[in-house]
Amino acid sequence: MDFERREKIFGTIMLVLFTAAVTFVITVFGVTYYRDNIRISENTRELDEKLELVRRYIDKYYFGEIDEEKLREGAVKGFVDGLGDRFTRFLTPEELETTMNAIRGDFVGIGIYMQPNREGYVVVMSPIENSPAEEVGLRPGDIILTVDGVEIRGMDLTLVSSKIMGEERTVVELVISRDGERIEKRITRRQIIVASVRSGMLENDIGYIEIASFGTRSADEFEKQLNELQAQGMRSLIIDLRSNGGGTVDSALQIADLLVPRNRILMVTANRDGNEIVTARSGNSIDIPVVILVDRLSASASEILAGALRDNNVGTLIGETTFGKGSVQSIREICEIGAISVTTAEFKTPNGDPINEVGIEPDIVVEYVRDSGIDEQLNRAIEYLMR
Repeated sequence: MDFERREKIFGTIMLVLFTAAVTFVITVFGVTYYRDNIRISENTRELDEKLELVRRYIDKYYFGEIDEEKLREGAVKGFVDGLGDRFTRFLTPEELETTMNAIRGDFVGIGIYMQPNREGYVVVMSPIENSPAEEVGLRPGDIILTVDGVEIRGMDLTLVSSKIMGEERTVVELVISRDGERIEKRITRRQIIVASVRSGMLENDIGYIEIASFGTRSADEFEKQLNELQAQGMRSLIIDLRSNGGGTVDSALQIADLLVPRNRILMVTANRDGNEIVTARSGNSIDIPVVILVDRLSASASEILAGALRDNNVGTLIGETTFGKGSVQSIREICEIGAISVTTAEFKTPNGDPINEVGIEPDIVVEYVRDSGIDEQLNRAIEYLMR
């Protein structure tokens, strides 16, 4: 597949649980702003009849006001939720706009990456640097129990995000669980600008690049900072993907393109029509030792990049087994009522190893020790490169 076609297919977004709160929610091949030519089936007509019957009972017996728009949205959301896939969901126009704003990295919120866990709660993956969430002490692994007094267990992630978002300089009250302890946090919302890539030079000419998320500008930022480190005499490189919940597919693949030799496989996707292989096009590669830091919160696009570098012998993975978000979604507009994010495929590493629900095991396992004050994973990476 050539690079232009790849960008068209994978492009604009691949979300892994990111909202303006901020939360990557899904892994999306692309956002397609057109309407498919879908024919009405007998199953749809049967559904219409059932909904009409339920509506008659509501009109006859329900005591209270009826919000027609909420009824319609609830019916569509419930229909999609019936698939039992937490990443296939209906988006209202407002939710779609929120998602797009989050991907652009410019929004009002508290500044956290978060994702749902299997118990139905929402877990903080990491606070954004210099955000209100970081300032009040939210940490990776914190479980959000309530938002402004409302229990959020089982609540759609987008709805949780919308409750956390709000007007600038207003306050949101969270109750979180940390190591079994309930903790209350009052956080003032403000404008959040996400810097997705940062870098520096460590001891012994070891370059360090942290990718906090894969936004629309991340690949350009990575290339710029990589070139700057090379100009400073970098002799080895650490790429830090810890607590990175994902982002745009294009960014992950474009960064891989800078590091992997031409025509090497970057990713394999399996969809209803079979397998599709994405290969490196640029011909660039890096000829210095590379370590990729990963942890249990490295998800989706992070796993795409980590797998591409590991399987092509570009770098060594150090840290913990990654999250295991290997399903991919496409977002398609549905007339004027909103959009649907629907699971369409699963991605694998270049060697064909599955990622979904299993993650990627690092070459060197180093567990994260919370509150130790020592970054054992980073120290192990430095030690490895200084051999």
